[in-house]
Amino acid sequence: MKILFAASEAVPFVKSGGLADVIGSLPVALRELGADVRIILPKYEDIPAEYKNQMRTIRTITVSLGWRNQYCGIQQMDWNGIPCYFIDNEFYFRRKGLYGYGDDAERYIFFCRAVLEALPHLDFRPDVLHSHDWQTGLIPYMLRNNYMEHGFYQGIRTVYTIHNLRYQGRFSRELMMDLIGVGNEAFVIADDGLEFFGDGNCMKAALSYTDKITTVSKTYADEIQTEYFGENLDGVLRKRSGDLTGIVNGIDNDLFDPMNDFNIVEPFRNSLPKKRKNKLALQERLGLPVNEAVPMIGIVSRLVEQKGLDLIQHVLDEILAMNMQLVVLGTGEWKYEHLFQDVAYWHKDKVSAHITFHDGLARQIYAASDLFLMPSQFEPCGLGQLIALRYRSVPIVRETGGLKDTVKPFDDATGEGTGFTFANYNAHDMLFTIQKAVRLYDDNDAWGKLIKNISKTEFGWEQSAKQYMQLYKSLVSPAAVKVEAAAEA
Repeated sequence: MKILFAASEAVPFVKSGGLADVIGSLPVALRELGADVRIILPKYEDIPAEYKNQMRTIRTITVSLGWRNQYCGIQQMDWNGIPCYFIDNEFYFRRKGLYGYGDDAERYIFFCRAVLEALPHLDFRPDVLHSHDWQTGLIPYMLRNNYMEHGFYQGIRTVYTIHNLRYQGRFSRELMMDLIGVGNEAFVIADDGLEFFGDGNCMKAALSYTDKITTVSKTYADEIQTEYFGENLDGVLRKRSGDLTGIVNGIDNDLFDPMNDFNIVEPFRNSLPKKRKNKLALQERLGLPVNEAVPMIGIVSRLVEQKGLDLIQHVLDEILAMNMQLVVLGTGEWKYEHLFQDVAYWHKDKVSAHITFHDGLARQIYAASDLFLMPSQFEPCGLGQLIALRYRSVPIVRETGGLKDTVKPFDDATGEGTGFTFANYNAHDMLFTIQKAVRLYDDNDAWGKLIKNISKTEFGWEQSAKQYMQLYKSLVSPAAVKVEAAAEA
């Protein structure tokens, strides 16, 4: 089974969000199941020199983009046993950061075209071309419409993963016609292809033309077929519901391991006394009262509306009235940054806010906190709650997307469950759930059961990788495999 991942970011090369973690981890898990899996990315300026120095150019080609003929270098290096290819074009990718430029449409349409043009020059032909999010959304569209008549491409199947439906790559019709090299005929069918309320939409093109669609949790797969969560693509997704699968993301258990994390003061697995030594150390570092008996609530998040921070803002006074400490780490919208900075200034004995991103401090918060708060409006999968479980920090989450799939509500009567949940997007529902969690912290027997339940959870990539392998195998027929084997011979 030969699989090529096409994406716009991947750990350890460049990262802006959870997509990079997936692309950096899932291929490794697939390789362990026997797949020949490889990655292709843009060659960004921000890729560290230690990796750039390992890249070698295997071919240079010209890629047509509308009326333009652009240089494209194909470079390769191996990382962690995974062959990685990089599309080199300094005009498009030699600039700081990944996204947010005025010509992002041109940059990523070029990347999609370059990936397909590069395929015959690589050292393998993929059975499955797996693209991710809007930046690679035109790959299935272009493959179906522009390349299938060429023998090399026949039989290549496509999978497309939605990591966040909100970001779709929507651009003007005129711009996309120019860059893709199509006419008005490509926009005449409203429920198929590129057309989207008079504009063009890269993600919609992928949803219409890919063989299979996945997203990053089962509940999110159901949610995005509804009008409330569907971001105006729910009709397309309902139409393709038979080809849509939700597979929850995993985490790299070696990367997130409280037994081998040099950022924390006391390694631990399931020992609460050892975990609480990390809390005492973080309290001292942040200037909070050093007290093991006070439950610490952690928030490590982008500070944006999606994360449910308006719920916290609405009942912040009631939260501060509890016997607890709140530690916040993240950046985002100014109003939320200011909210936490302000409350930390006036409540130094209860709140510590850090408006930055610092991986070491994030890990210390996971290791130190007793509770981890994620009251998201929507959450396709969520990474924070998985890391929290790994570091035995009990999640408090809203029942949406991957949060619902990975955190089971604790039942006082049966002693079952792995966290605290609330269903409605309501500030007081969240508040009552936080209050219940803080009360339970004082019940040593119940808390011990909760931590024991969490210790039995497993959210590494192994199970998710097996589901992806089943999906890939369902696409590649035995006949196609025989044809490819004969061609290689």
